[in-house]
Amino acid sequence: QVQLVESGGGLVQAGGSLRLSCAASGGTLSNYVMHWFRQAPGKEREFVGRINWRGDSTRYADSVKGRFTISRDNAKNTGYLQMNSLKPEDTAIYYCAAGYSSIAVPAYWGQGTQVTVSS
Repeated sequence: QVQLVESGGGLVQAGGSLRLSCAASGGTLSNYVMHWFRQAPGKEREFVGRINWRGDSTRYADSVKGRFTISRDNAKNTGYLQMNSLKPEDTAIYYCAAGYSSIAVPAYWGQGTQVTVSS
């Protein structure tokens, strides 16, 4: 059973940056595709992006493309979400998740970390 713990959330002004981390335990992160999702108040959870096992292929939602970057360090069993040029509409709880493929619903989820962007 893989446990995921996100960290790095907080309050930032519009235009600022944050880097979220997702630390895995109980399993080898390199066995999984890593996904990031977010859920804003009153809205459904939405896909942010994902990175493949080796870390050499990524995919992003149009809303974050060019501003967010997903990476991973399998040696540290940790994934990252670098968020630049943040906008108030990026305010949400951000979740990392680990899945067996790019299209399957992820099997393991973190508890989430709050990101708040002030205008």
